[in-house]
Amino acid sequence: MSLIPWLRWSDTPPRLSSRSPAEMVLETLMMELAGQIREVERQQRERRRAVRKICTGVDYSWLASAPRPSYDLSPGERLQLEDVCAKIHPSYCGPAILRFRQLLAEREPEVQEVARLFRSVLQEALEKTKQEEEAHKLTRQWSLRPRGSLSSFKARARIAPFASDIRTISEDVERDAPPPPRTWSMPEFRAPQAD
Repeated sequence: MSLIPWLRWSDTPPRLSSRSPAEMVLETLMMELAGQIREVERQQRERRRAVRKICTGVDYSWLASAPRPSYDLSPGERLQLEDVCAKIHPSYCGPAILRFRQLLAEREPEVQEVARLFRSVLQEALEKTKQEEEAHKLTRQWSLRPRGSLSSFKARARIAPFASDIRTISEDVERDAPPPPRTWSMPEFRAPQAD
């Protein structure tokens, strides 16, 4: 029997997923939440087991395994989280997961606090999205704004930093005094005098 049919590539092109990006983001984020809840539960069991072992001095975990309690989100809380997940832009899915994992590593929360942390990370991602949209909108408005030429700017504003409408005594004195001699390091510039 030949192995050639097994090694041949499929003649049909690979199908793309029929799910929308929002559905994939929702599923990815909710799977991440479920996985992190399981991981936090496991860590809590290990901590309790270590404390029990220190207190009693004996490890009976090999003898009998305790039933594993599992934390489940309430249906209302799950729907709220799914609603927020559906609003997350696909480009923020990865950074939101990384931020969630970072917060879990920093705080080592209880199982009941994981959903609250997840919600706060999602809210941060939504705020970043809104800020970027506003910034993009402002840059678009700025780029579409009609620009005036530099010549019209010169006509509108005359720059004269030392000009003033208020007459001062020092102005009269400066007009009558000869110009101060230049220092040796500076060349002497004089306007040509008309004959």
